[in-house]
Amino acid sequence: MKKAALAALLSTLGAAAIPAHAADTELNVYSARHYQTDEALYGNFTKQTGIKVNRIEAKEDELLERIRNEGVNSPADVFVTVDVSRLAYADEMGIFAPVKSEVLEQRIPDNLRTERWFSFSKRARIIVYNPELVQGEQVQTYEQLADPALKGKVCTRSGSHPYNLSLGAAMIKHNGADDTVKWASGIVENFARAPKGGDTDQIKAVAAGECGVAIANSYYLARLMNSAKPEDQAVVAKIKAVWPNQQTWGTHINVSGAGMLKHAPNKGAAVKFLEYLASDEAQAYFANGNNEWPVVASVKVDNAALDKLGEFKADGMPIGDIGKTVGQAQRIYDRAGYR
Repeated sequence: MKKAALAALLSTLGAAAIPAHAADTELNVYSARHYQTDEALYGNFTKQTGIKVNRIEAKEDELLERIRNEGVNSPADVFVTVDVSRLAYADEMGIFAPVKSEVLEQRIPDNLRTERWFSFSKRARIIVYNPELVQGEQVQTYEQLADPALKGKVCTRSGSHPYNLSLGAAMIKHNGADDTVKWASGIVENFARAPKGGDTDQIKAVAAGECGVAIANSYYLARLMNSAKPEDQAVVAKIKAVWPNQQTWGTHINVSGAGMLKHAPNKGAAVKFLEYLASDEAQAYFANGNNEWPVVASVKVDNAALDKLGEFKADGMPIGDIGKTVGQAQRIYDRAGYR
């Protein structure tokens, strides 16, 4: 008994000997965001806190697999990625830890955060169309894209892509699974071609007349609008954009976000970093870096393209709720042949 007590005491003393600030001198971030403006974001965090940021950047799947393989020995403190579906998948893996922070609770709206992960910028899933091929009144909602009148005119990227999965998940929450099955099947029936490429490719295909209408994230269009390249301006001149579902549940919103990892060795630094991302300064960097909107309502964005696109009614569905139906959306898409 005496030996056991002594061992426990020595263990306690050994732990106490570790400097209290040791865990706050550095931060390990695994990030799937790759924007030049994020360099200033990390640099300013270090200037403000003295915490050195070590980053590993890669694709989401690679980073999640690495975190899974590293297990309890993972050095990662924070995982940063884009899209509700990816954040929800990471959460389902059990890699995030709950974070209690008054700063995050006060600055980030309820519908844009969960207990374990938080949104730091917003993007919208918009409809772009060629006015020479499609009438504007035909494409005011996501649901209309499944209308037989648009047969042979719809283009999208792969149905298995997270951007489309998140939209499908939102459709399930708003319209129900049965209607979403019919909608996905209608989209497939209306394809101008098999899904391929990214969102910029869809916009360019609409401008070229290969498609009459397409779905794209707002920042892809904003990039083209802000571009100095004549060919990009030529694309913009041939298309029009719609904020879908303004008379119903609003335009689908997606996010960039992050969470603290369950086995984070630097939890104090991780929370500080998440809180920093919600600051006015970081919100401007985080959003402007990819033509997005801040999640903190008081932060204003100076972006000519976003200003030109104007204000719109956004879907207020909690992103955590949307994340819960991503898997169901994938099954519905598979059933409909939307791949």
